[in-house]
This record gives sequence, structure tokens and C-alpha cells, in this order.
Amino acid sequence: MWYYDWDDTKNQWLKQNRGVSFEEVVMLIESNNLLDLISNTSKYPGQRVFVIDIEGYAYLVPFVEEGQRIFLKTLFPSRKATKKYIKN
Repeated sequence: MWYYDWDDTKNQWLKQNRGVSFEEVVMLIESNNLLDLISNTSKYPGQRVFVIDIEGYAYLVPFVEEGQRIFLKTLFPSRKATKKYIKN
């Protein structure tokens, strides 16, 4: 069984600065708002990226898998992903 983890300080920063939290991300992933799962091999080998829909805009959520743990690194809106996945 997979479980999600993250840095609490980063989560607080995301809530204050981007208005979205890792808790929301997990809820959205588990409720089928996952648009894609991509590899991030060029710059960060071993890291993958969730592409999720948050209120009609695509957000990228880089993460690493460590055994059964999925560690969420950060999240940020992506104009390019929104164009590709949502506004097609």
C-alpha cells in the first residue's frame, strides 16, 4: 500500500504562497483528477511528476518513490501543461 509524505514546512509555504496544499493534492489524485504521470529524467533522474487538475488549471507535482512512500517535493502551476491537458 502506497502512502504520501511531504515536508510540513514546505506544505505551509505552499498554502500561504500558492493557496494549495499537499493534502489537497492527495485528495485530488485519489479522486481521479490525475491528468498524467510523467518521468522527469532529464534534470532529476528517479523523480517523476504528477500532473493534476486544480480548478481547471494544470499543476505539476514532482515526487520520488522510496519503497511504499511517495514523497511529494513541491507543486506549481504550469501554463504549458494546462494547454496540453486541459485547454485542448
